[in-house]
Amino acid sequence: MAKIQMKTPLVEMDGDEMTRVIWQMIKDILIYPYVDLKSEYYDLGLEYRNETNDQVTFDSAEATKKYGVAVKCATITPNAARMTEYNLKEMWKSPNGTIRAILDGTVFRTPIIVKGVTPFIPSWTKPITIARHAYGDVYKNTEMQVPEGSKCEIVCTDKNGNEIRQLIHEFNGTAGVIQGLHNTDKSISSFARSCFNYALDMKQDLWFASKDTISKRYDHRFKDIFNDIYEAEYKEKFENAGIEYFYTLIDDAVARVIRSEGGYIWACKNYDGDVMSDMVATAYGSLAMMTSVLVSPDGVYEYEAAHGTVQRHYYKHLKGESTSTNSVATLFAWSGALRKRGELDGLKDLCDFADSLEKATIQTIEEGIMTGDLYLLSNLPEKKKVDTKTFLEEIAVRLEKII
Repeated sequence: MAKIQMKTPLVEMDGDEMTRVIWQMIKDILIYPYVDLKSEYYDLGLEYRNETNDQVTFDSAEATKKYGVAVKCATITPNAARMTEYNLKEMWKSPNGTIRAILDGTVFRTPIIVKGVTPFIPSWTKPITIARHAYGDVYKNTEMQVPEGSKCEIVCTDKNGNEIRQLIHEFNGTAGVIQGLHNTDKSISSFARSCFNYALDMKQDLWFASKDTISKRYDHRFKDIFNDIYEAEYKEKFENAGIEYFYTLIDDAVARVIRSEGGYIWACKNYDGDVMSDMVATAYGSLAMMTSVLVSPDGVYEYEAAHGTVQRHYYKHLKGESTSTNSVATLFAWSGALRKRGELDGLKDLCDFADSLEKATIQTIEEGIMTGDLYLLSNLPEKKKVDTKTFLEEIAVRLEKII
């Protein structure tokens, strides 16, 4: 068959370690034979980020704003050990954080469900997508330890120099700690619009939860902004799409989530989303079976795997040893980006190819061919553990039949 032709490039962000190896395998085995891939390539591997003083990360984010769709490989966020290992000029920031800030995006993480890997919550028969507001709260906090006898206040000085003071606590007879949090109306509004747009895109209900009964200013501001934007901009669109926007308290949401069958998007503030995304990933079975997409309020999409660079497998790979690394989340990042590119450019063939690629991947696992992590999780009566490359080749066999 003739290769599928693309109209507009997508932005391709290469990464690090074992996922970088898998990245090339996926292209060679599953994409190049079928798609005349057009991509604007950026090497976000740690060595090149160091060489360019991290300019390549900023350039890739700007290119994503230009073209509207990107696919990203997992990357290293360096610590002290990585500084030495890679002889870095400085401890470069997380590429994900940099890109997220430039795109003003919200991260949506969704489990990939396959027969044989049963969620720990038996009623979860459909995926639950976590939307995390990745700005502010404890991640940009100011905090200090305070000595006994201290009086601590919040002080706000307006643009005219006027001060507003509110008492936090008087530490009589004991020392303690204080913490200051902030968020912005602009960031919360961007979060809300990204969530509403993604719900319409996926045709799924959207839940949002906070603790406004206790946090009557901070959390209530989130609730009000979500509600105001929904009523003014999205209510009619949701009704026409047959989906619902639902607000409840975070503790009520947790109880509802556990009892539900899934199949909706759960929007969370930053800390809640950090915790709940790991809970949902673990309960469904594996972080390696979680997709992740960054969506900006103006409709820019960046797809990636939810997991890291699989450092341990990479060191085995360098020694020439066989690895059985799960490539599903990275593969679904590619299929998601190709589908979105096809949707935006009106290319049905490209959308259909992305669907077929995902179908072939799931079929391979459900027929008992899988990597080591899934082999340990799967309850299929007949299953076989294969190495990284063989798994992708088995997908290719099924893809050929589907196409």
